[in-house]
Amino acid sequence: MPVIAGVQFAAVEAGVRYAGRKDVVLASITAGASVAGVFTTSATRSANVLDCQRKLHAAEDPKHGFAFLVNSGNSNAFTGRHGDASVERMCQAAGVALGIPDAHVYTASTGVIGERLPDEKITGAMQQLAATLAPDNIGDAAKAIMTTDTFPKGASAQVQVDGTAVNIAGIAKGSGMIAPDMATMLVYIFTDARISQPALQTLVTDLNSKTFNAITVDGDTSTSDTLLIAATGVADVDVEGNDQFASALHEVMLDLAHQVVRDGEGASKFVELRVTGAASDSDARKVAMSIANSPLVKTAVAGEDPNWGRIVMAVGKSGAVADRDRLSIRFGDILVAENGWVSPDYKEADAAAYMKNQDIIITTDLGLGAGVSIMWTCDLTHRYIEINADYRS
Repeated sequence: MPVIAGVQFAAVEAGVRYAGRKDVVLASITAGASVAGVFTTSATRSANVLDCQRKLHAAEDPKHGFAFLVNSGNSNAFTGRHGDASVERMCQAAGVALGIPDAHVYTASTGVIGERLPDEKITGAMQQLAATLAPDNIGDAAKAIMTTDTFPKGASAQVQVDGTAVNIAGIAKGSGMIAPDMATMLVYIFTDARISQPALQTLVTDLNSKTFNAITVDGDTSTSDTLLIAATGVADVDVEGNDQFASALHEVMLDLAHQVVRDGEGASKFVELRVTGAASDSDARKVAMSIANSPLVKTAVAGEDPNWGRIVMAVGKSGAVADRDRLSIRFGDILVAENGWVSPDYKEADAAAYMKNQDIIITTDLGLGAGVSIMWTCDLTHRYIEINADYRS
């Protein structure tokens, strides 16, 4: 992961829930930076999310920097006024430690829902966090935000803009409770480019719809979903409206989104769902989501069973306009069904062999229009049950 000029990271063992591992992250961001983000639309979102949403479009003081403060092990969600008070205390502590306004501190908490956050453990570690900030600590930060993740997630890109190198680096956590309803996890992205807050917000919102909002593991949307991006401007290159920068940022976001799917709790298959020929893009998305979130489809993939009837079922229940006799389905390059019936050239053995691949593409064409959608998901295995049945023990 490249060093992003204008950002420093620290991670410590605060004992929020886990023993013997780092679980709190502080990212310190230089003055003059721009911060943008997207958040869960859950009606039961956490106190941290609500606080971040209030701050995001508030007036910013260019003389002061920013901070992202994140803990794992406890989501600080469904904790009533205690949750609001915890956020306030954490922001105050980080503000004092870094000499910035409380309004420039963005917090996030991930983990168990409904348990009071022991924020005193986080505020008690603030001086240690501030003292150990370093520009090359992003790897420790990626590890410290993990919960049921099996590996830390990071992605980066470099792009030349007007002859100057611009760097982008991001980290994410996410494995279960993943469904497209904004960002569906915790994601932190940093760049040394210069871009105004409104322009950065517009760009991230657009790219989010094609990346983090196009993945699902289990159909469940977290109460804590947060994606924040900071543009430090230290590279002194303005990227507003620059297609190369937008493409590089899209690359980083899509890479992180795919890593989340590949790390889906108990996942053994990575599935790309392509829906074409829908009456509209919105209808195509309905079909893609219906297929991606179907337990029957996902368990068939886990069992390496080319049960195309489950795709037909998912199309039918999606709520999108569909015509049985115009529908076609492919597993990879294998035409499985067309014209309302199984393809006359279809051989079950070929499809069964294809389903043994780790990466699978399922294409559904509705034959009605130009609407398209692509989503990514994973299979559903017994390991998912084991992980989530034991989550709080």
